[in-house]
Amino acid sequence: MLGDMGSFLLSFAFNFLVAFLVVRFIYYPSTHNKRYIFTFLAFNTLIYFVLSFMNSIEIGIGVGFGLFAIFSILRYRTDPIPIREMTYLFIIAALPVMNSAGSNSEVWWQLVAANGIILVILWVLEKEWGFHYEATKRITYERIELIHPDRRAELLEDLETRTGLQIKRISIGKVDFLRDTASLVIYYDDPTQEHWLYNPDREVIVVGKDDGD
Repeated sequence: MLGDMGSFLLSFAFNFLVAFLVVRFIYYPSTHNKRYIFTFLAFNTLIYFVLSFMNSIEIGIGVGFGLFAIFSILRYRTDPIPIREMTYLFIIAALPVMNSAGSNSEVWWQLVAANGIILVILWVLEKEWGFHYEATKRITYERIELIHPDRRAELLEDLETRTGLQIKRISIGKVDFLRDTASLVIYYDDPTQEHWLYNPDREVIVVGKDDGD
């Protein structure tokens, strides 16, 4: 019994360590967003324990994957999860499904290799090696007189002054003449510049009027 308990705790520690490395050293340095850290680690821990107990009472791996599917499609109705965070949530939920096999089988080296490969791939992708990501931000803008094509240079200068970003291009969406606002999407190359603009509750920046206007 002691051997089974030791194997169980060792397998859990390994799974949690991998999840912690993903969240703390890959996800967080790239986003600086603490909002989903609790969700990621709590999901990982809970799913691991549930699947471990399922394996111990021989319920069957099919039931485990059914539970995993339920957890994977969860969405918060009042707070939708962005695609990036949803991807990490899927990874964090998949790790315990895979690692729970380590407590009852002789596949430790395969699990170590698989987890190592996952860590390396995520790290490389977040470092953008071989890829170029163009960051975007949606903005509600009130100076609609500047959206005229002849004043595009003034619009670009005003947005760069207000946001502090080096903007490559601007896409104009819905224009509300009743409220004198326009929905804009700005494109820029350096995602690290956007962290101070990040609003965890909404992804829309309302650019207000200058004091002198």
